[in-house]
Parts: sequence; C-alpha cells; structure tokens
Amino acid sequence: DRQYFKKWLTQRLSESLEKTQDSPLDRGDLKDRVSDKADRASLASDLRSTLRIREREARLTRKIRDALEMLDNGTFGICEECGEEIPLKRLMARPVTTLCIRCKKEQEAKERKSAAYLQSTEY
Repeated sequence: DRQYFKKWLTQRLSESLEKTQDSPLDRGDLKDRVSDKADRASLASDLRSTLRIREREARLTRKIRDALEMLDNGTFGICEECGEEIPLKRLMARPVTTLCIRCKKEQEAKERKSAAYLQSTEY
C-alpha cells in the first residue's frame, strides 16, 4: 500500500505543478489584450479564474507534500485528531486526508455551527 500511495502522490504532485506552470499569467500575450474596457474586463475575469485555480493547486500541492512526508515518517494513514488508523477505503478515495471519517464529520459539524452563528450575528 505504501508504494502505491507514494507513486500516486508523486504523480499527482507532478501533474499539479504542471497545471500551475501553464497558465495565462505566464504568457507574454496578455498586454496585447487590453485595448478597450471589454478586453480589460475579460482579462480581469481570466486572471481571477487563473488565480483561483493556482490557489487551489497550491493547497493541493501542500497537502500532497505533507502526505509524502507522512509516508516517509510512518504517520501516513493515521488520523491527526484521534490517532486511529484511517481506513484504506477512505485513503483510496482521498489519499491526502489527515482525518478519519468520524473526525472529519465532527470538524464539518463545528464549521457549520460556526458559520450559522456568524450568519445569525450579522446585521
């Protein structure tokens, strides 16, 4: 199992890094596209989208690197919250996970409760 996850995570890390390198922010043709307001608005929208994608990929890249480190130090597949082993089925579905299903559900319930509280206190 360790070899499978190491291979999968390494491959996914490579793919993630490639995605962030091939984007409109890296191309020199952007300056030519800003001749009028509509072009500037379109460019701004494209840039926001590209930045969101890059941020998402950066978060995933960090999670993958963390998972590879956990594989190396023997803590991969161990829930960070309760210390129990994360079931193989969950790891297969989400290899970068650091929480078992029970702890993840508890975390999400706390987040929902916190979000609901914040909404109820807004003016």
